[in-house]
Parts: sequence; structure tokens; C-alpha cells
Amino acid sequence: MKVTQIEDLIAVNDFCVNHNIEISFVNLLQQNGLIEIRIIESKGFVEKEQLPQLEKYVRFYYDLDINLEGIETISYLLQRIENQQNELIALKNRLRLYEG
Repeated sequence: MKVTQIEDLIAVNDFCVNHNIEISFVNLLQQNGLIEIRIIESKGFVEKEQLPQLEKYVRFYYDLDINLEGIETISYLLQRIENQQNELIALKNRLRLYEG
């Protein structure tokens, strides 16, 4: 298990205020397994490394008007593409071993 320092956490409330969004949206993302919220002293926090993903979900939902089910589908497909790209890179690297 990874140890997270408090300076690596962003308060959900602060994120929502800065992005002018509702906390309920972030809670829905967590309930659907798209992000992880840590509770410390009754306050919700997200890890800094989740911010790019969280901001992407905010843009999908608020700017592009994509519903939560659409966000889940897009997230799943993007993850599959990334996994396949990583697999392709690994296979290319293995092939180079035999070509040289």
C-alpha cells in the first residue's frame, strides 16, 4: 500500500469551489469507481495524481454535457487504448531484441 503525504492531497471542497462545481458530482465519480476520495478528519481529499483525470471528467460533464454513463464508457475505452499502446511498445521492444 502506498503511503500518501498530506501535501499530496487536495481537499474536495477546495477543488469544487475552484472549479465552480458541485461536490455531489465528485461524490458520484467516487461511487462509480472513477476516482478515489480519502476521508481525513471528516473531510474528503483526492490525491494530486488524480487531478488530471478529475479535471477531464469535469470538462466532459460540464463543458461537453456528457452524462456519467458516457464518462464511464469514455474512461474505460481510453484505458483500453492506453493498455494496448503499452502492450504494442513492449512487443516492439521484444522484436528489436531479435532483429539486432
